[in-house]
Amino acid sequence: MKRDYYEVLGVPGNVSEPDLKKAYRNLALKYHPDRNPDSQKEAEEKFKEITEAYSVLADKDKRARYDKYGHDGIKTGEGFPGFDASIFSDFGDIFSDFFGFGDIFGTRSGRGRSERRGADLRYDLEIDFREAAFGTETKVKFDRSETCGECGGSGANKGSGPETCPTCRGAGQVRYNQGFLSIARTCSQCGGAGEVIKNPCGECRGGGVVKKEKTLRVTIPAGIEDGNRIRLPGEGDAGPRGAIHGDLYVVVHVSNHELFKRDGSDLYCEIPVTYPQAALGASITIPTMNGGASLKIPAGTSGGTVFRLKSKGIPKLRGSGTGDLYVKVMIHIPTSPNSEERKLIKKLDEIYNQKADPSASDFYKKVKKI
Repeated sequence: MKRDYYEVLGVPGNVSEPDLKKAYRNLALKYHPDRNPDSQKEAEEKFKEITEAYSVLADKDKRARYDKYGHDGIKTGEGFPGFDASIFSDFGDIFSDFFGFGDIFGTRSGRGRSERRGADLRYDLEIDFREAAFGTETKVKFDRSETCGECGGSGANKGSGPETCPTCRGAGQVRYNQGFLSIARTCSQCGGAGEVIKNPCGECRGGGVVKKEKTLRVTIPAGIEDGNRIRLPGEGDAGPRGAIHGDLYVVVHVSNHELFKRDGSDLYCEIPVTYPQAALGASITIPTMNGGASLKIPAGTSGGTVFRLKSKGIPKLRGSGTGDLYVKVMIHIPTSPNSEERKLIKKLDEIYNQKADPSASDFYKKVKKI
């Protein structure tokens, strides 16, 4: 007798869809035949059992019939419930090597072999703060695989060429029947290419690609941020046997600025002002990314007050316009006042004492009492 499907997957009867998927994925990884070379037959039988269970429980209608009538509620003339292979689409990452997953249930059209795209590459680029703000153009130099010029990417020596793989007969896959499953494995002799090289090219040794240094000009857009990527299509490694190139991703790293901090397209900075400027008011010149700008400090400004200067930030990476500059004023207290400054400060202190704020006096009395 067949085991209970919930028992097979090790889940309760009220299992949620995400937990059901998780349980199946874990068991599928555990019983992957390639992971069990010493007990491959038993692993394949186990995989067949958990796949049958998942194919029923993942289908709402079949699960409802199973919950009500058990195995009798879902039997077909062949003794196994038919199912939609699309329910397994989330698990392609598990079976891509062993099954070439789209072919596991015969759902992929055409031949098993496909031209593999070249690998994507990454290049880390260091730029300074100003270059990120206003954009720049630079050169990047890196190594990548390129199609062999000697054999044109075929991998075969001149005067010869690839031959059809005798094991898979050009399909790139070898198919096995495991009960209700039709399992396709990548051909071990040709590696899925469908062809074998009996007389390899001396330049690329049959690989069809060679390593070469490449130099590219890269345009850095204004407003780019630290960690942003720039994709250069077709500038990655060449694919095997003349297949198309992958992409190059330039990852941008922006250095810090000695004065400004950045949040998106807005800039922030702290500017020191003297006590007289804050108390009496003043007009000061502050630095921006585009030279100096005038900022009016109203009389009686407290330390920590933030002023906003519109459109003095960084150009927006996407869309039009420019961010703002936020300036925080900090009252500068002299750390080593000279004799003249000390006299003036003492004189100011005397004036404060003569004009003592009653509320301040009350405050200090409360503090003393506490």
